[in-house]
Amino acid sequence: MTKELADLQAAAELLDDAEPDPELQRDFKHGSAQLSKEIDDFEFRFMLSGPNDRDSAIVSIHPGAGGTESQDWVEMLFRMYTRWAENHKFKISLLDFQSGEEAGIKSVTFSLDGDYVYGLLRSERGVHRLVRISPFDANKRRHTSFASVDVIPDIEDEIEIEIKDDDLKIDVFRASGAGGQHVNKTESAVRFTHLPTGIVVQCQEDRSQIKNRANALKVLKARLYMRAQEEQAAKTKQLYGEKMDIAFGSQIRSYVFQPYCLIKDHRTDKEIGDVQRVMDGDIDPFIEAYLKHPSTTA
Repeated sequence: MTKELADLQAAAELLDDAEPDPELQRDFKHGSAQLSKEIDDFEFRFMLSGPNDRDSAIVSIHPGAGGTESQDWVEMLFRMYTRWAENHKFKISLLDFQSGEEAGIKSVTFSLDGDYVYGLLRSERGVHRLVRISPFDANKRRHTSFASVDVIPDIEDEIEIEIKDDDLKIDVFRASGAGGQHVNKTESAVRFTHLPTGIVVQCQEDRSQIKNRANALKVLKARLYMRAQEEQAAKTKQLYGEKMDIAFGSQIRSYVFQPYCLIKDHRTDKEIGDVQRVMDGDIDPFIEAYLKHPSTTA
């Protein structure tokens, strides 16, 4: 890139000193655009240089207080991330899905396979807030709903995490929700409880209990790995005090559909007025703003 820049500077001097040369002008324009793209790509790779940024990701979405309202919000977020993954050609695998009683989703866990998925989606971890006229309210009042998004790297094949049998409580049960006769007759769903930490993971999407156990173990290992990283970060924060303190609010992003249309990320102040575009999966502007923000690269 340094050499390309020097060549462009030399071409610029020739264009300033000589009569207009259409071919040289075309080469200069093409070279400038190419260098700009290479710099953007380099900057992007630099932003995604964390220890797990190249990994695939496991995403879980859970509703906050609010019953059907929040469960419907979970379903909307699940659709948003599904569309985003499809746009980027990432493979989606459903690990756990629990439907709401009336509408929406009680909880959902899924994996996204591809290069740099975790590095991109770690910006989505946190509480997402929705403000809209509720479709479930006969009086058409404005409601506020919350949902939490958790994103962890899929690191099962990269590190060794020992889980002792005595530390693990395993429950099997019948899968819930739509699924035909198999759901009602077979105890294929699996729930792991890691006794030392209290972490609970369950998987029920596959017809095979063996595959559900393997998926649950993969998610548990990833959660234990992230817990160890967070504990180390907390120790570092104690050592450095306020220098390491990055204070974000409990909600990372607000999605306002009423009385006006605006989606705002409270960490970076990035705003987009086209809410439908974002809900259809175009969250890349928020991801890029987060990666470039000084507080996330410190």
